[in-house]
Amino acid sequence: MDVLLNRNKSKFTVKKLLIILFWLILWEVADRVVNNRIILCGPISIISSLINQITKSDFLSICGASFVRISVGFLLSFALGFLLAIAAYKFKLLKEFLEPVMTMLKTVPMVSFVIMLLIWVGNQALTIYLSFLIVLPMIYTNMLAGLESVDKEMLEMAEVFNMSAWRKFMYIYRPAFMPFLLSSCKISLGMSWKSGIMAEVIGTPKPSIGREMYAAKSYLQTADLFAWTIVVIILSLVFELIFMFVLSRMAKPMGKFVGCLLYTSPSPRD
Repeated sequence: MDVLLNRNKSKFTVKKLLIILFWLILWEVADRVVNNRIILCGPISIISSLINQITKSDFLSICGASFVRISVGFLLSFALGFLLAIAAYKFKLLKEFLEPVMTMLKTVPMVSFVIMLLIWVGNQALTIYLSFLIVLPMIYTNMLAGLESVDKEMLEMAEVFNMSAWRKFMYIYRPAFMPFLLSSCKISLGMSWKSGIMAEVIGTPKPSIGREMYAAKSYLQTADLFAWTIVVIILSLVFELIFMFVLSRMAKPMGKFVGCLLYTSPSPRD
């Protein structure tokens, strides 16, 4: 049975690779037919440009600067959105005060944020602030929805057995909000990179990937533009894989050691 499953999986993988290869070949043929590198660049010229960028001495510093800016913006919004959702769930008045703020953050056009932030914080910090503002309402809204989805009967049972606040959080609230949090992070991670790179293209902080993409556009270097796009995709995927791996581990049941630390003998109330 396992051999059959592995064989089917291998066939599926080969099929996907052949489909990707077909589109790459079609792309390269279209490039040769058009024969205009400003309008269209094929995979071969893009890979050549990518290798050229990688071999430059400042490649790592450019990628590192953009990676740090966008990652910091996302992590700050994740932490604050997480804490604000818990506070809003506990204090209903705070939830009412935060609701118009989060609605505004979700509805204001991204370009408006960029223009205002350029005036307020300048181009060097623009990426961090924009990523932060775009992601914050997504994390907050989904986290709050997860907390509000908790089974009320489970909470009543926890009260009867005098369960501590920490144990209620770990064993009742955490399983309820983690699916919401995981789902929101999958979406917001992509949004943070899209908004962050857009902020860099407009603000052109130095060094940054956005600045290099803007330069490629200005000098009509389409191959360089595609090459830096591939770099952005790779960096965003790496960050997403690392973050989602850590977050998904937090969603699993805690180990025996932590369980022993948290355990207190339940005693029903009289």
